[in-house]
Amino acid sequence: MITIHHSIFSRIEQKTQQKLAKLSIQNDTDLILHLPLRYEDETNLYLINDVIDGNVFQVEGEVIHNEIIYRPRKQLIVQISDSSGILLIRFFNFYPNQIKAYSVGVRIRALGEVRRGFWGIEMVHPKCRIVQNETPLADTLTPVYSTTAGLSQTSIRKWIQQALTRMDHQDLLCEVLPQEILSRYQLLEFKASLFVLHKPSAGISVTSLQERKHPAWRRIKFDELLAQQLSMRLHYQQRRNNLAPALTPKQSLTDQLLCALPFCLTTAQEKVLVEIFHDLAAQQPMQRLLQGDVGSGKTIVSALAALRAIENGYQVAIMAPTEILAEQHHSRFISWLAPLNIEVAWLSGSQTKKQRERELARISTGKAMLAIGTHALFQDQVAFPRLGLVIIDEQHRFGVAQRLALKHKGNKEALVPHQLMMSATPIPRTLAMSYYADLDVSTIDQLPPGRAPIVTKLIDNSRRAEVTQRVYEACNTGKQIYWVCPLIEESEALELKTAIETYEVLSQYLSDIKVGLVHGRLNASEKSSIMTDFSQGNIQLLVATTVIEVGVDVPNASWMIIEHAERLGLSQLHQLRGRIGRGQEASLCILLYQKPLSKIARERLRIIFEHNDGFEIAQQDLRLRGPGELLGTRQSGIPLLRFANLEEDKDLLEAARNVAEQLLNENPRVVEFYLTWWLASRNALLQV
Repeated sequence: MITIHHSIFSRIEQKTQQKLAKLSIQNDTDLILHLPLRYEDETNLYLINDVIDGNVFQVEGEVIHNEIIYRPRKQLIVQISDSSGILLIRFFNFYPNQIKAYSVGVRIRALGEVRRGFWGIEMVHPKCRIVQNETPLADTLTPVYSTTAGLSQTSIRKWIQQALTRMDHQDLLCEVLPQEILSRYQLLEFKASLFVLHKPSAGISVTSLQERKHPAWRRIKFDELLAQQLSMRLHYQQRRNNLAPALTPKQSLTDQLLCALPFCLTTAQEKVLVEIFHDLAAQQPMQRLLQGDVGSGKTIVSALAALRAIENGYQVAIMAPTEILAEQHHSRFISWLAPLNIEVAWLSGSQTKKQRERELARISTGKAMLAIGTHALFQDQVAFPRLGLVIIDEQHRFGVAQRLALKHKGNKEALVPHQLMMSATPIPRTLAMSYYADLDVSTIDQLPPGRAPIVTKLIDNSRRAEVTQRVYEACNTGKQIYWVCPLIEESEALELKTAIETYEVLSQYLSDIKVGLVHGRLNASEKSSIMTDFSQGNIQLLVATTVIEVGVDVPNASWMIIEHAERLGLSQLHQLRGRIGRGQEASLCILLYQKPLSKIARERLRIIFEHNDGFEIAQQDLRLRGPGELLGTRQSGIPLLRFANLEEDKDLLEAARNVAEQLLNENPRVVEFYLTWWLASRNALLQV
């Protein structure tokens, strides 16, 4: 364990410590792991005429001109010259003492980006200092750190160097990894890596440091990934020390449902069921993530898993993020389970007190063996006498605390229920290896046969009238269509067409077409009524917000129009598109976009246009956005990576995974060291 007694951090005044806390710096360890964003090269001087446009250089010269000009705006102009030429320096923000300091005849050393202006070579707001003839050059590159208001680079550099020196003198930077591991993965020693990154010598490539490709960066990224892997795998081991009900094969209910289904399971569904049933039969709590593309058949798999618990005498809770999705699950599960004489309870936030009390009683007495609902399921009043399995749909939409509350409903036998989490947002392999390393992952990588292909078209909003006419013609041939809008009321800031306005316009323009409207502010009964009418074909065109993103299943709906598609993320676009293509008829998804398009919006639209495979889209999404946003609320409690990049550092992730298993088996002291160093102040171990 690392002590911080008499640390550098403890000597810093309290007000400054509070500012450092904004940078997640709370002790000396945090100080030395506060690594530079970039570097300034003050180790070389270049002649003015040798500098290259667009690059950063340091030059030195004598001031030959100094004046304040007022057009096009007030600025201080300083010209310096050396033996090769003249450089113009512009200061748009300056103090009166700078005017005097940079007077004619003074020698200045300037570091900044060079550009060619109307008046020749120039720098804007370079780093300047007055020099004497014998002022030496720096012997190391100058690190530049992320900071916050009230903290100067000079102070941060001083504290970091002092912390490095103190910890080095107290042998707190000694190597803890076995030499065999360092050699196998060609890793620098930890202390050497820190000193290189905080105080790199003049000969080191600035590019390799700033692009994080230097061997010193490789070691730091490896250590960060290793700490994350140790944290996640340790939690995995701890979870398996708990006891869960052993849900052994009884077959009676599962066989009855399989025989009653009007379709056969795909090979992929059968494969993941074997994995799930194997876990359920064990006395350790299952914590498995079931992932599959939209329409791959995750729901029937979860129903069969639920029946395995029920036929063993245990209750099941199914939680969904929206009322529409929860109600869809409720309807579907009743159609499957009612013939088996299994009662299904329903809980939502919009129920009356009387309805809620009736459902709570059915759950608490064990009369209802299956309970389906939204976040209402994990409230205190909900009591399960024998909860054996928790199923969480679209798990990334729930926070850690919410999943914990449901899992801890438990039962009188003090057993931890099994947990099955489902996601229609496929997880890229590198993300699964790092942020989901505490879970077992099952993947349905096959769609049911007979699914209609979806054609995606990108259409400029200027052709909106043409699209509306095509919708009218399609509705008259019997098609059902979704028209999706991202907002439900006017927003001048975003200038988006809204669902309400679109509904009114389309209802007027398509007067002989039955148009419906559904959005998040309708109450549950209104939403249910509209979705039922759409499912039964009474509504031909459904204008909706993104509340229909998940779970909605209307096989006859074969067209979808998505307005302002440039505003939506890849995952959301793919989820929405997955609401169609569920019948035999070829389907069409039209993405209406508004110019001008940002670079990232253009890239998103290109990807969704070119790809239908959810796994490929998820991989591209990871590349564009990084892991933080893809994880959603699951981030809570997870050590997010600061240095490693899952796309660029796949080899290090593989290595960290292997080393984590080795250390957990062979060297608990090193494991404790890593968790203390990297994660002690970052709430590392998940409680899920």
